Amino acid sequence: MRLPSVPRPRSLAGQLFAMQAVLIAVLVAGYALFTYVSDRHQAEEAATRQATAVARSVADAPSVRSAIHTSDPSALLQPYALQVMRDTEVDFITIMTPDGIRWTHPDKNEIGKHYLGHIEAAQHGHTYSETYKGTLGASVRTVTPVLDNGHVIGLVSAGIKVEAISKRVQEQVTALLGTAAGALLLGALGTYVVNARLRRHTHGMNAAELSRMHDYHQAALHAVREGLLMLDGQFRVALINDGGRELLGVGPEGQVVGRSVADLGLPAPLTGALLASEPRVDEVHLTADRVLVVNTSPVSGGERRGTVVTLRDVTELQALMGELDSERGFTQALRSQAHEAANRLHTVVSLIELGRAAEAVDFATAELELAQALTDQVVAAVSEPVLAALLLGKTAQANERGVELVVSDESRLDDGLLPESLSARDLVTVLGNLIDNAVDAAQGTVRARVTVTAFAEKAELVMRVADTGAGVDPAHAELVFQRGFSTKPAGPGGRGLGLALVRQAVTRLEGTLTVTEAPEGGAVFEVRLPLRASLTGGEAR
Repeated sequence: MRLPSVPRPRSLAGQLFAMQAVLIAVLVAGYALFTYVSDRHQAEEAATRQATAVARSVADAPSVRSAIHTSDPSALLQPYALQVMRDTEVDFITIMTPDGIRWTHPDKNEIGKHYLGHIEAAQHGHTYSETYKGTLGASVRTVTPVLDNGHVIGLVSAGIKVEAISKRVQEQVTALLGTAAGALLLGALGTYVVNARLRRHTHGMNAAELSRMHDYHQAALHAVREGLLMLDGQFRVALINDGGRELLGVGPEGQVVGRSVADLGLPAPLTGALLASEPRVDEVHLTADRVLVVNTSPVSGGERRGTVVTLRDVTELQALMGELDSERGFTQALRSQAHEAANRLHTVVSLIELGRAAEAVDFATAELELAQALTDQVVAAVSEPVLAALLLGKTAQANERGVELVVSDESRLDDGLLPESLSARDLVTVLGNLIDNAVDAAQGTVRARVTVTAFAEKAELVMRVADTGAGVDPAHAELVFQRGFSTKPAGPGGRGLGLALVRQAVTRLEGTLTVTEAPEGGAVFEVRLPLRASLTGGEAR
């Protein structure tokens, strides 16, 4: 048995159309009724003013006063009254005695009879208007006295039939109803067009469906840990989730939504990526303390409606990749050293086989002394375990690339000097990237060398890396620390990230980073990190 289908609730656009159509109809009907009542009242007032003006004009006419003093006033006044009626478009003009006996009337049979209506006010010299049913039917009439030297010598009444007033109002109402019908039709057509567009925007969904979608939208928005940022066509923030605010380091949602991306205080490269019109795919950008992968995609729909931005935090991943690169470098260095050790071992074995045991001992001893001297030099200058291990590994890497890495005599960094606020990972990030950058710059030059200096001075850790490369153009002194800037061609993994990571770490540790020109050519990068807590603890001991 097939169950009857439950009718689907009308869409939001359909509900709005029905409501607006009913509203327009009620407004038009109410306006028509109000206009009818108002026009009828105004028509009655206009008729009263017209009757009053005609009555007073007749009462003030010298010919009327002269005719009243004759022996037969009707003979002169009747033609005059009929002529004035035709000229002024009133339905009757009655001229009568002070007692209300008619001298004139549109119907000659009514002449000589008593006037039907109130004349008491006019008998006392006042003008009086009223609506009264007389011989011609209900009419709006005015009665005014005819004065001669202050005495009432007659009365004049002018009136317009209510039927004529109603006819005028009906003509106006007919025109009004036609206009109202046109307005209703035009309003319904406009409402239909607007709601058709609304129906397209809401995809025909009703209010319940839209409400449910909004609930799902909000739940999904706050559940996603990655950053989500939506910009409108003017690059203002239309929406941002909790992850986006955390990754970008901006304020509460209420303070961010509606603001331009350029006003959020983000790093210039990141701001440029968000303001770009073309899509960005897996671009790496740095904030004050994070490494972000940014993807942007324009909202489809013809004209530019906005941009959807996703942010992924790869700070930990980038650190692990750096450590992996270091491990790879160490592995390559060990492989190379193993190859060199095998060559030296073969040399020792060959000397022994040739019966030159003494020379074999001397050769092996010299190689051991050279390796030990390098280790002793580094450890004597920098006894901090993490930095010492880093320098030994980087020395082997640089040697494989034909660059001599030297720890200067000024270096002096005792074990236990560094405070807990300077983590081993931050030190490896700063010094390791500076050395890698210096080796890149010095490689291929005459007497390629990188000089590393590390010491404590005035409650500061100073790390200085100098190279014999081409140096840094003063115009690029700030650009070298921006993500993506490099004077070398990009490799498979890209370039321009190392120095940006250095500046990010130095800024987070409240230190300073400068680059100057070396006396013998090349560049000198100097980092100064605060050590006040460590030195204070050392003095206390």
